[in-house]
Amino acid sequence: MENEGDKEERPNLGSHSHGNLVAASGDENLKEIFHHIRTSRAPAVINYGASWCHVCSQIFPAFCQLSNKFNKLSFVYADIDECPDTTKHIRYTPTFHFYRDGERVDEMFGAGEERLHDRLWLHS
Repeated sequence: MENEGDKEERPNLGSHSHGNLVAASGDENLKEIFHHIRTSRAPAVINYGASWCHVCSQIFPAFCQLSNKFNKLSFVYADIDECPDTTKHIRYTPTFHFYRDGERVDEMFGAGEERLHDRLWLHS
C-alpha cells in the first residue's frame, strides 16, 4: 500500500499524457527538450516542481487540464530532484518558465490556477 501513496505524491502523466505534454525523465532528456524549444521556436511552458512539494501536487492537475485547452503550447514537467544539474537555478517550486521563439520570455512563481491560465493565454 505504500507504493500507492508514493504514486499520489508524484505527478503521474499517464492519465493526462498526450501530444503537447511531456515529463523530463532526467538531465539529458531535459537538455534535449531545451534544444527542441530553442530550435523549433515553438511556444512552450515548463513546470518545475518536486514530488515532495504540496503546492506542486495541487497545481499539477490544472497544468494537465490546461495543456488540453492550450494545444498550441508545448507543456513540460520537470522534477527538480530528477533533473538536478539542469534545474539548479530553480529556487522555488513550482516555477513556470514561458518560452517564445526559442527564448524564455516570462516566469511565474507559485501556484494559482487563474494566474497560470492568464499567463498561458498571454503566451499562446
